[in-house]
Amino acid sequence: MSQTTLTFDTLTATIREIFLKAGLSPLAAASVATIIAAGERDACKSHGVYRIEGCLRTVKAGKVVPGALPTLEDEGSGVIRVDAANGFSSPAFELGAPVLAERARKLGVAALVINRCTHFSALWPEIETLTAMGVAALAMCPSYAAVAPAGGTKPLLGTNPFAFGWPRPGGDPYVFDFATSVAARGEIELYCQSGQQLPEGWAVDAGGQPTTDPAAALDGAMLPFGDHKGSAISTMVELLAGAMIGDLTSAEALDYLGTTTLAPHHGELILAFSPERFSGSRRGDPFARAEVLFEAIAGQGARLPSQRRFTARRKAMADGITLTSEEMALIERLRSGGLVAVS
Repeated sequence: MSQTTLTFDTLTATIREIFLKAGLSPLAAASVATIIAAGERDACKSHGVYRIEGCLRTVKAGKVVPGALPTLEDEGSGVIRVDAANGFSSPAFELGAPVLAERARKLGVAALVINRCTHFSALWPEIETLTAMGVAALAMCPSYAAVAPAGGTKPLLGTNPFAFGWPRPGGDPYVFDFATSVAARGEIELYCQSGQQLPEGWAVDAGGQPTTDPAAALDGAMLPFGDHKGSAISTMVELLAGAMIGDLTSAEALDYLGTTTLAPHHGELILAFSPERFSGSRRGDPFARAEVLFEAIAGQGARLPSQRRFTARRKAMADGITLTSEEMALIERLRSGGLVAVS
């Protein structure tokens, strides 16, 4: 299998060209391209170039406005709201993030609500943006109904990712980002493409029976991680990042889209915290105390979350990002054909 190695900047520019041709604004094209290229850079294949066609398919279906311009609503309180205007979520987040971080430093805690957005990516890019601004952050969003609740057999909940980050001055932040389903839906789609069977316990088929067939899983329902625990956390995400912020739940998002082949449309909730304001210097520097905890974890031989991703990032930035011939063929097909080339 032949391979091609590109720099991060070259890959980003190539993807940006594809989205500009599809009608995205320069702001949206650059933002979406950077996130997809970051997925490849960090060896997160399910959020890399594989996502390009799904985004374009959503544009072609008229379920996302490619040239949408987000607007910020800020009354000076602890809640900042950005209307994504039915566009992609990343430009809306970029607009609201600096205000969120500043407000958290001022008040101790603040929330960013993004409404009417299409969110196709992992949450760690948003989390890392905020930790780089010196605040701890928590992000969550629904998806579209693809997961059965614990004890259920039909799709009702989304994969409903949940992410957290803690800044570590002088080093990589502490970040975790996971779906509340056993695996992200993109992982099952990649299993389907490769013809591999799923691990047991990931999904049920349309009849509610356990299955390891990825195609049957996509027609049926995924399962929450940790059974009732994952189901409860997923339900919390539906409530906080759906009902509470006046946006779509996963079931409502699926009704809006009519299919699971498009990127989900919903809202997003991001919370930011100032460790300094919360600690008030009691018991010392919160960042120094956090390092004691991280060192104790590593001292037992345990791996902090995202360490593999950060290692992959450093390697990719030094040696380039390697894509397969199939991935390059996809990029070239979409770059030359645009929306016409999208199935």
